[in-house]
Amino acid sequence: MKKTSVGFAMTGSFCTFEAVLEQMRELVRRDYDVLPVLSFNAARLDTRFMEAASLHSELKKITGKEPIETLQAAEPIGPKKMTDVYLIAPATGNTLAKLVNGIFDTPALLGAKSHLRNDRPLVLAVSTNDALGTAAQNIGRLMVWRNVYFVPFRQDDALRKPRSLVADFSLIPKTVQSALCGLQLQPMTAAPQGMA
Repeated sequence: MKKTSVGFAMTGSFCTFEAVLEQMRELVRRDYDVLPVLSFNAARLDTRFMEAASLHSELKKITGKEPIETLQAAEPIGPKKMTDVYLIAPATGNTLAKLVNGIFDTPALLGAKSHLRNDRPLVLAVSTNDALGTAAQNIGRLMVWRNVYFVPFRQDDALRKPRSLVADFSLIPKTVQSALCGLQLQPMTAAPQGMA
């Protein structure tokens, strides 16, 4: 039988990369065929959290594949039915705003658009400091989109970053599995860390 294929797109919430990569490893351990996709910023920027070359090396090591990092390489995802489910993790506020407004100008976003043409599930793992600010309207709009599912999220630092939300990345595998069955994993929001 063919393995279930997961498009795993990463965008620029660099502080979450280590946690997200651990879930990519977990999907591979669970025998998913993972196709890495990067936004332009995720592919090119060196940050205090990770250098771009290190990210590329880690993606190749985990998945055995070179990441998609051009618009030309992302466009065939839908026409060739390359992915059964497409995950954006982390999904930044900028990514959510572009997605909801039909702006597909990065490989991660064009891959999502291309994938959605096949009525297959798109999973979003939010990570943004403005989720309870201007990004809230975009999250709300995406929640009612057909074939869009969210990894459950919570406030990550209610005192110092009161508008910030981050997905519970450990729930990525379970959310992917639920989305493939057409179900939103509940509860969609969780208590802030230390308050559960």
